[in-house]
Amino acid sequence: MSNTSLEHNLSVCANCGKGEEAAINLKSCTACKLVKYCSRDCQIAHRPQHKKACKRRSKELHDEKLFKQPPPKEDCPICMMRLPYLGAGTVYMNCCGKVICRGCVYAFQSRATKKEHDICPFCRTPPPSSDEKKIKRYKKRADMNDPIAMKGIGSMYRDGDGLPRDQAKALELWHRAGELGSAEAYYNIGNAYQLGDGVERDMKKAKHYWELSAIKGNVQARHNLGVSEAQAGNADRALKHYLIATRDGSFNSLETIKRYSLNGDATKDEYAKALQSYQAYVDEIKSKQRDEAAASDEYQNYY
Repeated sequence: MSNTSLEHNLSVCANCGKGEEAAINLKSCTACKLVKYCSRDCQIAHRPQHKKACKRRSKELHDEKLFKQPPPKEDCPICMMRLPYLGAGTVYMNCCGKVICRGCVYAFQSRATKKEHDICPFCRTPPPSSDEKKIKRYKKRADMNDPIAMKGIGSMYRDGDGLPRDQAKALELWHRAGELGSAEAYYNIGNAYQLGDGVERDMKKAKHYWELSAIKGNVQARHNLGVSEAQAGNADRALKHYLIATRDGSFNSLETIKRYSLNGDATKDEYAKALQSYQAYVDEIKSKQRDEAAASDEYQNYY
């Protein structure tokens, strides 16, 4: 059997032809999943002829994952409506770790007594009485592997907000938070590499972390990827990013697609689709109490 035939037969080693029936534990190429090998030596020996196909398929798999519409943000645990992507529309409760929409916090505070006004609408815990106690709560949540709290402490180190400014510590915490599922933590790391904040400026790494963030659902990271692709002259890839970001609520991406439709980089149908998907997002997050909260100056900021 030729090596070309072996490369397309997943039941045998792509290099030597030994198969599963020989009681050999074949292992797939981790990059492309196109072939299997019986040993590390066979994988190394086969690499020169497999390299090109591996690289092509790896890129295809990466793009399939990258350009897949991520699942929407979780629902508010009180009103059970989709949470908005903008941080201004949500509140992280450092007592119980719940993310609650601003509308539910406002509705609770509007009917609460003066004594109850600032307690958590979900678990009824009073707010921390000092910055020190707030940080203590965040650290307690982080010790429980809460990625939002971990990302928050990292941001405190970055900004010197109640903790000594330490960008290295911030990056360490953001990496851990990202591994635990925080899209926002990966977004922050991408920004650090873009700006050279605590690390050497590196746009390739910035893009890598924005990709990790976008795959997990961060809309701003997704928009940034669109900008990056547009600057590289990849209008088609940029448009894909903008369309995904628009579906998840990015008005900036919607406006960019509008400009694309005017200069010929997007069709009128693509802009119409983007407009419809943005309106669908708005309809999903809109409620009377959220509108009232947005119009109120009495909103209690728990961040």
